[in-house]
Amino acid sequence: MAGVEDTCASLRAQISATEAHLAGLKRDLADAEKVAQSTRPPTTNRMRGARMIVSQIGLEGQLKLRSARVLLVGAGGLGCPAAQYLAGAGIGTIGMIDGDTVESSNLHRQVLHRTKNVGKFKVDSAIESLRELNPHPTYIPHRTHLTPEKAPAIFNQYDYILDCTDNPATRYLISDTAVLTGKTLVSASALRTEGQLMPPPADSVTSCADGGILGPVVGTMGVLQALETIKVITTPHSGVSQSTSSASKAESPSLLIFSAYSNPQFRSIRLRARRANCAVCSGSATVTLNSITSGSTDYVFFCGSATLPSLLGPNERISPKEYRQKHPLSSNVDKSIMIDVRDKAQFGICNLENSINIPITNILASRSKPLNSDADEAELPSWVPAELGSSESTDPIYVVCRLGNDSQIAVQKLKELGLDHHGQRFIGDIQGGSGHGENKLIRSGRNTEVHQRKFRHSIYSIAIS
Repeated sequence: MAGVEDTCASLRAQISATEAHLAGLKRDLADAEKVAQSTRPPTTNRMRGARMIVSQIGLEGQLKLRSARVLLVGAGGLGCPAAQYLAGAGIGTIGMIDGDTVESSNLHRQVLHRTKNVGKFKVDSAIESLRELNPHPTYIPHRTHLTPEKAPAIFNQYDYILDCTDNPATRYLISDTAVLTGKTLVSASALRTEGQLMPPPADSVTSCADGGILGPVVGTMGVLQALETIKVITTPHSGVSQSTSSASKAESPSLLIFSAYSNPQFRSIRLRARRANCAVCSGSATVTLNSITSGSTDYVFFCGSATLPSLLGPNERISPKEYRQKHPLSSNVDKSIMIDVRDKAQFGICNLENSINIPITNILASRSKPLNSDADEAELPSWVPAELGSSESTDPIYVVCRLGNDSQIAVQKLKELGLDHHGQRFIGDIQGGSGHGENKLIRSGRNTEVHQRKFRHSIYSIAIS
């Protein structure tokens, strides 16, 4: 019996000694982790050294960058360069949310993606490249589109939000959710070749794929977006009022506008103060987190329909397939007139043989003067060719654009001018535009190229709230 008690006592002693040894190991581990935090690998120190000697950053600023959690909504033309420079700056946690996959048409402007990753989720492709640039940050992929139901929960995981999208409804969702969750929002956007101080109508906003984009332009704005984020993270916010005019000016909200082909290229516009009756941040706010997640705040409805409703009747429209059947290219007796209302750049890339280019901007810029028996053809706008304005011609007129929206407007305009001779002459549009699905009107191998791409300079705006 005594032997058993001795064995138990010995085991208890061994356990105590082991626990003491384990406690010592834990202390050693804690000390080692402290040393590891203060002594980074040489490559990390070299990466951060150039920033840390900048007076606006320093050691304190670098520590703030390392502890920051940043979410980029969109892994496209804006999100790629922004993420690239944020990763290089040593941001501790970088999240990216995007439900799209990489397409070959993205590669010229979305610089983190590679040909080998075509078909892969953009967030996975981007993070793969970011890890090669800097493996130390924590990268979090969100392989989904941002929705009202998911937005608050995702935003609460981060400190700073970057809006890198090109969709009006999503932009409003991001802004509202950032305000209601108390997150800093840095937003960059494209507005074609004209800057606007107020959100444009939804029907006038297009994606990069539809509206065209020049790679270095979107890259410039993505870099500026990253820079603005770094400034926000590293700038001290002591809460003490600064009386100097320069400090007051620096803190006033502003909008930075960039135009690649303007001189000067950059200009800054001071923004008005917050509205007293703002639907999100005022005392009488009607938009809440509950209204967002429940779906009662309908952003698609608020922004308006993203697609133009049909302005023409079925008898005024014809599909590309039907047009080719009625007017084959091999026909030598076809007297139909094809008007292409795309801009000159797109028309120059690909067009139908013998089509007439009249940009929609020219058509909309002129006033309607109906053609009648008492008026001569000189009353018609200067853009109307003779074969269209002839009062004797009954040759059918077809109007085509890229997506089938502008062509409907042009048909209405031509009819307002009386060119249909009170219904005696057919005027209609090509439904769906020149590149509609499988029934593309403009095909490769017929003196043209199928793929239409317009690379125009764009005005981008960047704002911080």
